Amino acid sequence: MADVLSQSQIDALMKEMRSGGKKKEEKPNAAEEKKYRKYDFNSPKKITKDKIKLLKGIYDNYSRIASSRLNGILRVGCELTVLTVEEQRFYEFNNVLSDNDIFITQRLRLPNKSSQPPILMHINQAPILSMIDRLLGGDGSDLDGVDSNYSYTDIEIELYRKIMGYFLDFNLDAWANYIHIETESVHLEENPSLFQEISLDETIAIIMLDVITGATEGRITVCIPRTLLTELFSFIDSRKHVTDVNGPDLTDSRAVIMSKIKSSVLTVHADMGRAEVSVRDVRNLQVGDIIDLEKPKDSEIYLRIGGEPWLKGRLGTYKKNSAVLISGRSAEDNEADNKADDKTVDKTDNETDHDTEAKMEEPALAE
Repeated sequence: MADVLSQSQIDALMKEMRSGGKKKEEKPNAAEEKKYRKYDFNSPKKITKDKIKLLKGIYDNYSRIASSRLNGILRVGCELTVLTVEEQRFYEFNNVLSDNDIFITQRLRLPNKSSQPPILMHINQAPILSMIDRLLGGDGSDLDGVDSNYSYTDIEIELYRKIMGYFLDFNLDAWANYIHIETESVHLEENPSLFQEISLDETIAIIMLDVITGATEGRITVCIPRTLLTELFSFIDSRKHVTDVNGPDLTDSRAVIMSKIKSSVLTVHADMGRAEVSVRDVRNLQVGDIIDLEKPKDSEIYLRIGGEPWLKGRLGTYKKNSAVLISGRSAEDNEADNKADDKTVDKTDNETDHDTEAKMEEPALAE
């Protein structure tokens, strides 16, 4: 017995007959084609996008510094560019390394002297062997037989340590605009699988750099643990990106400005006196001649700062050197203060009844 068609099936058959048996091709939905990256809720991201962006800027600066200095060290054109900055787990970085790979580590001395995991740096065989060849006098192009199974010789390991030490030292200049850090000794890890200073589940920031030395191209990977990044970013946030990070925290700008002003140097001139002398007398001056300053011997002299009289005193000696004993402020300075006080008093007395008259007297008092 034939199956009984439902009403929807009958409608579909009638629609197909009217269209001549041709089915319209359904266009794929654009929203369905868009692919999204799966988010792992078991290991959520712990480094914010702002910090990733900050790291990108720091290592863009690192690339410029390293490129210019490697040009002089290797005597060949070198170029470094930042490819990616992303957050990973340490086991993702460690699983990519083969048994013949080696990497370099270095601890940082932070301002608070806390103990933190080291920075790791790894480079592919091709670019590092090209650099080693350049240091040994070659042209860096003889790289036949180099692959992931290549094992470094003892001499190459020492030169690897030396070259990667340069790359680690460039970090100091790259971070100098944000924080002052110091480095400790460099350690070479020849067996990545036995490295235990960073937990396999530790969150790390991976900075991938593209390095070109002559005709050779490779990758440099910088691995920074999250605990170390947290300390670095906390210092940066506390100092608010102040350029002079070597000194104390500049929290009170007024106090800082005053401290800078107080430490500035001023020249103080002692005005002994003045005399008018003709050009003929000046022309005939000789050793032993006397110029009369027309001033009593025990009279007060003025001390000028910035060309203005500030203090007055008497000339004498102190520890066999000429000195001035300050007796008070200069007369001109006192007159100016007195005028200012008189002006304030007159203005206060006349404010209520003689506003117009007070305004007329102000220029005369100022004179």
